[in-house]
Amino acid sequence: MSETIRVKELKPFPEPLPEGEHVLWQHSPTWRPYARRVFQLDRIALYFLFIVAWVGLSAFFNGGMVALLKAMSWSIPPALGVLLILASIAWLYARTSVYTITNKRIVIQSGLAFETFTNLPFSKVSSADLKTFKDGTGDIELTITGHRLLYSMLWPNVRLLRLKRPVPMMRALQQPHQVAETLGRALSNDQPGEAISKQDKQALDHGMPTNATS
Repeated sequence: MSETIRVKELKPFPEPLPEGEHVLWQHSPTWRPYARRVFQLDRIALYFLFIVAWVGLSAFFNGGMVALLKAMSWSIPPALGVLLILASIAWLYARTSVYTITNKRIVIQSGLAFETFTNLPFSKVSSADLKTFKDGTGDIELTITGHRLLYSMLWPNVRLLRLKRPVPMMRALQQPHQVAETLGRALSNDQPGEAISKQDKQALDHGMPTNATS
């Protein structure tokens, strides 16, 4: 298998890559899992379902079928509207978010009105943790040493509510084990004397925590 696992370039970098650096992998998150895990779309949908059901049952027991239909007519459209807006925002962020692994760093590009580029050099990556899900996608959580990153610059590609020390994440990845293998090999090649061991790379590939000392 070739070391370079690359799809068509979704977004160019703001400037050419330095000499000796090349892209190993680049992709955007899958929007439906992204919407569920980042924007909590499923939980919010269940919340609205509970509210609509409560309103409908209350109306039915107080005024019968006519009251139920009236209650549904004013409670369902706003709930669907909110869910549609939230799903649209999730789709837009998934479309504009691009994760890139080069042989030197990880780059997270994101943003709607204002695009941000977050560079994560391998020398600053102290650990990576892959978590897979039943839908076949996975998230890779990256622990970074050095200066604290801004939560606002990373969101929504960040661990939720970790404000004191934000943790960047590559979310809703297709073929997550392949991506983890590419990242582990790149870390190992970049830090041959101090990089993650073979056992750690295997742990990363199987969704377990792995550490790479910078």
